[in-house]
Amino acid sequence: MSRTPMDSETLLARLVAFDTTSRNSNLALIDFVADYLDGFGAVVEVLHDAEGRKANLLASIGPGREGGVVLSGHTDVVPVDGQAWHSEPFRLAVHDEVLVGRGSSDMKGFMACALAAVPDMAAAKLRSPLHFAFSYDEEVGCLGAPHMIHHMLEQHFAPRAVLIGEPTDMRVMNAHKGMQTRRVEICGHEAHSSQTQQGVSAVGLAGRLVHWLVTAAEARRLHGLRDERFTPAWSSLAVNEIQGGTAVNILAGHCSFTWELRHLPEDDPAALLADFRRFCAQVEAEARDISPRVSVRETLLAEIPALVPEAGGAAEALARLLTDGDEPPGAVAFCTEGGQFQQAGYSAVVCGPGSVAQAHQPDEHVSREDLARCDRMLAQLVGHQGQAPDQRPT
Repeated sequence: MSRTPMDSETLLARLVAFDTTSRNSNLALIDFVADYLDGFGAVVEVLHDAEGRKANLLASIGPGREGGVVLSGHTDVVPVDGQAWHSEPFRLAVHDEVLVGRGSSDMKGFMACALAAVPDMAAAKLRSPLHFAFSYDEEVGCLGAPHMIHHMLEQHFAPRAVLIGEPTDMRVMNAHKGMQTRRVEICGHEAHSSQTQQGVSAVGLAGRLVHWLVTAAEARRLHGLRDERFTPAWSSLAVNEIQGGTAVNILAGHCSFTWELRHLPEDDPAALLADFRRFCAQVEAEARDISPRVSVRETLLAEIPALVPEAGGAAEALARLLTDGDEPPGAVAFCTEGGQFQQAGYSAVVCGPGSVAQAHQPDEHVSREDLARCDRMLAQLVGHQGQAPDQRPT
C-alpha cells in the first residue's frame, strides 16, 4: 500500500509504462491504481471480466454512494504496430513541453490528473463522494464499461454527474455520435473459374453488398440529416476490412468484411439496417438459384449509443462551471462510454486533456499546459464537492 503523492506528469509516466494495448491484459495497471487509491483511504473494487484477464476498477472517496461525481476513463490503448515512433511508445518522453507516449492523450492523461488529485480529495471534508470508474476494452467497442455500469446500478451508485475524460482540448462536449460495427460473412460455391455457371464467387457477392453500402454512405453525405456541430456533419458509413478467396482461378468459397456506421444522435439507424438486410436477402436468394450452398450472414460486433445533449443536464452544468467555460458546449464524432452511462440514467459529459488529432497516432502526445488545465479543473471539483449542499450551484 503506497501513500506517496505524485503529480500528474509522474503518474502519467507510470501509466504509459504499462502496455495496455487492448489485446493485452490491463491487470498490472489496475493493481497499481488500486494500491495507490487504497493508500489514500479509497474504497476500491476490482471487477474482473469472465476470463480473469482484464478488469474494471471502481473506487470511491468520501461519504457513501449518493450524489457526487464519477471520473471516468479507459485503461486500454490502441496498438503501435507498424507506426514510426521517434521514441519508445511505452516510455514517456518530453519534447518542447509536450509529453510523448502511447495513451498520453487517449486517455491516460486524464487518468493521471484524476489520480494526482487523490491526496487533496482524501484530505478534504467532502460532503458527497468522488468516484473513479476505469474500464477495459473501450478501444475495441466499449466492451468493458457496461459490466461496470451494471454493477453501479446494482450497488445503488447515484452520482449526479459523470465526467468522461476523453481528449477534447479541455472543451466541454455534450454530444457524440453513436456507432455500430458489423461483420458480413458470405459462403459461396467453389468451382473452376472457367465454369462460372457451376459455382458462385463469395467475393463477387461481397462486391455487390459493399457497393450497396458505399452508395448508401454517399446518399447520407449528400442528402441525409446534418448537424454542423460534428465533423463530418452527417452519419458516416465505411467498409474497412475484407478477406476472401484462395486463388485467382477458383470461384471464392468464402468472403467476409466488416463495416461501421457512425450516426448522429438524432439519426435512427434502424431504417438503413433494415434496407441492407433486405438487400442481403435478395442477393442470397438470387445466388441460391445457382447453388443452395450460398448464404449471407450478418453479425453485430459492437454497438455504442450516442451521447445526446441533456436539457439542463447536471454534468454539463458542472463541467462548464469547473472549466469557467463561456463558449457553448461542442460535439465530437468519436464515441465514448458517455452514451453508455447516459443510457443507464446517469448525466454525462465529455471533457479532458489532449486532442483527438493525437489519438491513435505515432508520437501521440499531450501538452503540459493541458495537463495543468485538467489539474486545475479537478482542484475546482474537490473544492466544489466540499461546499455545503445548499451552496452548490445547480
